Amino acid sequence: MTSRAPDVPIATAPARRAGLSRTASGRPVPLAALRARGRVGLEDPVIGWSASIAVAMLALLLRLWHLGTPHELEFDETYYAKDAWSLLHFGYAHDYISNANEKILSGDTTGIWKDSAEMIVHPEVGKWLIALGEKAFGMDPFGWRIASVVVGSLMVLVMCRLARRLTGSTLLGCVAGLLLTFDGLQFVLSRLALLDIFAAFFTLSAVACLVADRDWYRARMARLLPEPVTDRRGWGPVRRLLFRPWLLASGVCWGLSCGTKWDALYPMAAFGLLVWLWSAGARRSFGVRWAVLRSALVDGVPAFVHLVLVGLVVYVSTWTGWLIHAEQYEKWLSATQYTHYHGGQDWPTRNEPDASGLGEVVQSLDSLWHYHRDIYVFHTHFLNGSTHIYGSKPSGWLLLNRPVGVSADVDIKPGTQGCDAPADSTCLRQVLLLGTPVLWWGGVLALVFAAFMWLGARDWRFGVAVVGVLTTWLPWLMYDDRPIFLFYAVVTLPFTVLALTLAMGRLIGTSPVPTPRRTAAVVVAGSFLVLVMLNFAWFWPIWTDQLLTHQEWLDRIWFTRWI
Repeated sequence: MTSRAPDVPIATAPARRAGLSRTASGRPVPLAALRARGRVGLEDPVIGWSASIAVAMLALLLRLWHLGTPHELEFDETYYAKDAWSLLHFGYAHDYISNANEKILSGDTTGIWKDSAEMIVHPEVGKWLIALGEKAFGMDPFGWRIASVVVGSLMVLVMCRLARRLTGSTLLGCVAGLLLTFDGLQFVLSRLALLDIFAAFFTLSAVACLVADRDWYRARMARLLPEPVTDRRGWGPVRRLLFRPWLLASGVCWGLSCGTKWDALYPMAAFGLLVWLWSAGARRSFGVRWAVLRSALVDGVPAFVHLVLVGLVVYVSTWTGWLIHAEQYEKWLSATQYTHYHGGQDWPTRNEPDASGLGEVVQSLDSLWHYHRDIYVFHTHFLNGSTHIYGSKPSGWLLLNRPVGVSADVDIKPGTQGCDAPADSTCLRQVLLLGTPVLWWGGVLALVFAAFMWLGARDWRFGVAVVGVLTTWLPWLMYDDRPIFLFYAVVTLPFTVLALTLAMGRLIGTSPVPTPRRTAAVVVAGSFLVLVMLNFAWFWPIWTDQLLTHQEWLDRIWFTRWI
């Protein structure tokens, strides 16, 4: 089911090295160069796309259910929904009056904005996407949450396609999409106007483009090299591999991910190195000597341009609204507590005369640079030593150590709001940011297996999962002395799902012939998926603000640290 190696007759293959593995039918696996020339066609593309879209539509319908409830600004929606509305109507973020939330929830958006610019501590891409929903549906909970629903469902579609490409199986691609669909953390974040779901989507899309580029690069090289390189000084094709469309698409996605949250810098750097090593491996398979060193120049430099420089251009362009209104930020925010933290100085542009033409662009970019310095101070120093009731140590995120309560209506008396609790008890409603436990805890085991398969069996596909998890999770350990939250790990989640899917594929095997072992493996893999779905159904009430008696709520709060 998961083999990507073509079933090439031995007579058609060139001489092989000893010790290579065999296909499901027992024939030796061809060398990498031959596999690149005879790339395996995936299963029927119509079926593949139809199945993937069907899974994404299921995710969309689940996330649309009662989207407007609770009718309130949940957790950090209080910042991002208002910032989005302000960006949409003024072009830059305005500060607002103290009772702005009450007026907004009553349907009134007038008279709540101050003249001063608002200090926002995250880039603007996610807020512009939230603004699109508010533009289409108005300034209410449905309006500011609909963008998250759409992006969260598209994330499921990308997950299906990425897993399908890695495994060669439409079924396993759909399994990956279903696992993501039925995770509680991704589900709740897809129904909130927070930024993390957008960052996770763009990061996953960027990695999916890199995996597509790996296939494209090898197929292109196979067409350009009818025979392996025999000259010890040969480099292989260079000029015709300088432009790589999937790398360009990945660079755009990385720019948008960084334009949502800066966390994407770590996986961007790590996967950029993987692109170089994948390219070097392709050249080596075609006979290029010293491929790692040579690829650093002929592939590493173009990859840097496609990923880093393109990503930088995209990132800066996402600040266009800020740059156009730079004078407002210079006026209101160039001398703040963040600017002066640890002896910092006012922005140099604060007292400079306004420039014109190209000089104005340079001046605005200079102001943006100093604004970034203030944001960096806020994230890395200003909050050190602070606490939050829902703050958690990232070392325990993969085990769901401390979920985040984003909304709660407690102490509902029996006989009111439909509460049928005993007279000596109460009811409550809650929205809790908590992953599906079966999925996350099983994912930890799958990640251990993935590390073994990547380093021990040298299966590059498992490396995508391992590198994705390590680079989206471990960097947070550097900031565990300030309030950080479990839901940041939603960016890590797709790579955990990928590890689970690859492990299932490995467990089931590649042979289509029914055997007792294969049957048992299918039962185990299918049972895990069913357990995830049942676990999702059990926690559904505390993800969707459903009415529960106190005892029913306790049945779902398995640990005191979840309260």
